[in-house]
Parts: sequence; structure tokens; C-alpha cells
Amino acid sequence: MDQNDWDDRYSTAEYVWKADPNIFLPERAASLRVGRALDLACGEGRNAVWLAEQGWRVTGVDFSEVGLDKGRRLAAERHVDVEWVCADVTTWQPPNDGYDFVVVFYLQLPADQRRRAIGVAARALAPRGTLLVVAHDSTNLAHGTGGPQDPTVLYGPGDVLADLESLDIDLTVERAETVERTVAGAERPALDCLVRAQR
Repeated sequence: MDQNDWDDRYSTAEYVWKADPNIFLPERAASLRVGRALDLACGEGRNAVWLAEQGWRVTGVDFSEVGLDKGRRLAAERHVDVEWVCADVTTWQPPNDGYDFVVVFYLQLPADQRRRAIGVAARALAPRGTLLVVAHDSTNLAHGTGGPQDPTVLYGPGDVLADLESLDIDLTVERAETVERTVAGAERPALDCLVRAQR
């Protein structure tokens, strides 16, 4: 899907996804010292807004201005401030001072584009900053529920680790695995790729 496709998808009055944070975010954020956070490919901004509610100074980046407008609306409703940046996450240049927490949720791209986006995310980290990547796992197509049906945009922990290893950045991987996510009304869980690393 390109920028216009996402603009169309986000053009509804309601949120495409609920306005609550992703299920994996609160637990992973709880152990971190609050600082600067980056939500890369933030979509409608639900994770960025939640982080701001917890006291983080947050930047949300996405190429859909329509999605960002919904993030602005949600932030206003929740009385928090978020810096919103309309940019392509595969080419955006993060500031030099870096972020203490960088999240990339369900950014489903072909391998070459994904590699560039993961590079942007890793380079955005401040020293001792934490990176959290969550995506529809490549095994979800055959063994899970929902998610994209195009195998070229699905990936697993090994793919993310290879992306990170290709960078000239000193990272310690704290977790890299396929995890289950309960889906209401589904007979089986969704399977997600989850990778957490620290610079």
C-alpha cells in the first residue's frame, strides 16, 4: 500500500484500530526510564499518544497526513503534546541527539524497504536507548490469524536481527522471538515477530 492507499484507509471518522496502545507496548515501556520516544510509522498515533500520557516526550512519524491528523485529534482529546512529522520512514533523518525509546509496530514492507526503515529506527537511538519492533510474523500466514496475506511483507525475528547486524551500530539484543497474540473471536492466536534491543 502506498501513501494514497493509507490516506484513504485512515479517512474514516473512526479509528482503523482502537485508540488504545498496542498490547505489547505498556509492559515493555514499564521497565524503562521516561525520556524521549519515537513512534516510527505511527499511523493514527495511538501508541505515540499513550506514551505521551505516560510522560514521554514523543515524536510520531508517518507518511500519511490523514493518519497524523487523527493522531493530532487524539492527542488533543487526551490533553497531551506529540510532535507529528509527515515523512517516509525509510528515508527520514532522525535528529542527532537520539531517542531513549524507539517503537516500530506492524510496519509491513518488502525486505529492502523494511531494512531501510529498521536502519532509520536503530540510528535514531540514543546511547542506552531501547528499540522495540513488533510485526505480523511470516509464520502467521499459515499458522495464525489475520494480518496481511502477502508473504513478501511478512518477516520474522531472524529477518530483523539480520537487518540490525548489517548496521554499524553496537546493539545488544534482549529478546527476539515469535509470540502469540489473542484475537477476539478467532479460533487461533495471531503470530507476531517481537524484537527488543538496546544500543
